[in-house]
Amino acid sequence: MQAMIVKEFRQMRRDRRTVALMAGLPLLLLIVFGYAARFDVTEIDTALLGPGAVEMATTLDPVFNVVTVNELAGADVGQDLLRNSEAGVVFVHTDSGQSMLIDGTELFMAQSALRRVPPGFQPNLLFNPNLDTAKVMVPALIGLVLLFIGTVITSLGVVREREQGTLEQLAVMPLRAVDVIVGKIAPYFVVALLDITIVTLAGLWLFDVPFKGSFPMFALFSLTFIFVVLGLGVAISTVSKSQSEAIQLAIMLLLPQIMLSGMIFPLESMSAEVRWIGYFLPLTWFVIGARGILLKGTDPATLLFPLGILVLMAIVVFGIAVFRFHRDIAPKRSSNPTSPVSAAAVES
Repeated sequence: MQAMIVKEFRQMRRDRRTVALMAGLPLLLLIVFGYAARFDVTEIDTALLGPGAVEMATTLDPVFNVVTVNELAGADVGQDLLRNSEAGVVFVHTDSGQSMLIDGTELFMAQSALRRVPPGFQPNLLFNPNLDTAKVMVPALIGLVLLFIGTVITSLGVVREREQGTLEQLAVMPLRAVDVIVGKIAPYFVVALLDITIVTLAGLWLFDVPFKGSFPMFALFSLTFIFVVLGLGVAISTVSKSQSEAIQLAIMLLLPQIMLSGMIFPLESMSAEVRWIGYFLPLTWFVIGARGILLKGTDPATLLFPLGILVLMAIVVFGIAVFRFHRDIAPKRSSNPTSPVSAAAVES
């Protein structure tokens, strides 16, 4: 028994990535939960509309961060501001009364706003009047499903080639690195398309999630996000020597996406020490786009910025994946440039 214990400790010591994961993951979870797991939003972007808007600013709770003041606009403009995420709360003061418009798709922000309704104002929740959690979570879960397929399932594909020895066979084929990568991810791309269709339709039907926005824009967001996550999966596979390593790296990549993307905890409630990480995560921008399209019918022009961020991420991630894969197969190709390989090797 003693010999077996010593053997396991030696094997663990040689597997440095596993040791780093066991030691670093608890600390990572503690830091992320400590800074990100906050439900009370302490700053809400606010618009003041109608006559007396300037005077109104001096009477509000400090949590309402005034970003827009327009004494000539009314409730219609306020709804547009909420729909395009230019404000989370809109106060409208007219001759007929005072109203408070709240974006119901941001659950914790809406709850914080409802606890601070000024006297004389009538709160009105838009886009999600019952503060239904399912309606808010379904758009984010669509992205999470795609993220899981892209990072975990796809990363195992190329790593399996390395473990079975067929990666070396592919290296001597007259194929470019980009050809191999596109060929490897094509089946996963089709599966991801089927998954997003099934999950979206199920969300609309089972949880009564509305679809208020542009279908072409939703398709663009989905396709771009699929390319990003598939590129992440390939990039993970290029730095993993085994399937277990690929799974470990995928898990380390998944956790920050779930915690820091705004999927569960609003970015506005997070501490500044970790909030900035969320803006480098692809799920953050997909959640912004999906919630805006499905729940609010956000103007497509407003969504061009988050869509552009996803496009940039897709280009960068795929560039890294192709570069690393080319670097891996180049030595093998130069050492045996003329070895014949049958087509069956590629199909395997």
